[in-house]
Amino acid sequence: MEKKVILVTGGSGLIGKAIQTVIESEKELRDEKWIFLSSRDGDLCDFDSTKAIFEKHKPTHVIHLAAMVGGLFHNMSHNLDFFRKNMHMNDNILQISHELGVKKVVSCLSTCIFPDKTTYPIDETMVHNGPPHSSNFGYSYAKRMIDVENRAYHQQHGNLFTSVIPCNVFGPHDNFNLESSHVIPGLIRKLFDIIQAGGDTFTVLGSGKPLRQFIYSLDLAKLFIWVLREYNEVDPIILSVDEEAEVSIKDLAMELVQAFDFKGKIVYDTTKADGQYKKTASNQKLRRYLPDFEFTPFSKAIKDTVEWYKENHENARN
Repeated sequence: MEKKVILVTGGSGLIGKAIQTVIESEKELRDEKWIFLSSRDGDLCDFDSTKAIFEKHKPTHVIHLAAMVGGLFHNMSHNLDFFRKNMHMNDNILQISHELGVKKVVSCLSTCIFPDKTTYPIDETMVHNGPPHSSNFGYSYAKRMIDVENRAYHQQHGNLFTSVIPCNVFGPHDNFNLESSHVIPGLIRKLFDIIQAGGDTFTVLGSGKPLRQFIYSLDLAKLFIWVLREYNEVDPIILSVDEEAEVSIKDLAMELVQAFDFKGKIVYDTTKADGQYKKTASNQKLRRYLPDFEFTPFSKAIKDTVEWYKENHENARN
């Protein structure tokens, strides 16, 4: 059997590092060569640079994780940048994969691509049913176009290009930059800094009421590897914890206070925007394939991520 050469874009990021960790822990030897790219390997927004990377490594399979990403407030002020950079990058990856005969591409979407006005839980059939939330429409539309291109490449050329839609991901190697991070790493960094400075007040932006499903990066990595090896539909698949695992931002803040053993008080700054109240996603399709998959308990995953940050904060993406 031909050896698989699996190229992972965004390989130095949160999900890429988690996939690397899972692959290195696998006991079973497989005929696979894994290559994890970082931004230092070339500019994926540039067609020629991207093609040179593919011609160098000759992948048979691609996991496309690279993206311009950021939190709510960064998105709100940079919608054009998020749209153009992600469109260029995604189009380059798929077109070059087609030209060079890559057998399968698995791209990473996001639950924020779903319509703002919708019914819950959201599922894979609802991606294009209306405009996304106005706060991050640039990023959302660029991600939606991956699904459009996947279908078009399959219809016109028979390519097996597919995508996954994770809920909110967190874990070791996340982006802890307060300007551009997502909610969990942003709050971890914030509380860490407060404790370091001897502060006694942990201020959380917004009311704390919005609800989110959070998936631990190592759980998501296992599911990503399963998709690469076993999932052969062009239609996307939601990779999310169960609906009952949804937590409020207030619940999250409490978990962080416990994980850090912080003795001060939590304050909610209700003058700041909450973003979408909920984005509850159904993982029924995933459960049809993997009914027995066990997710890491939220409090354990939070504790492990906090411990990782405490040990690695000097070298983390701050």
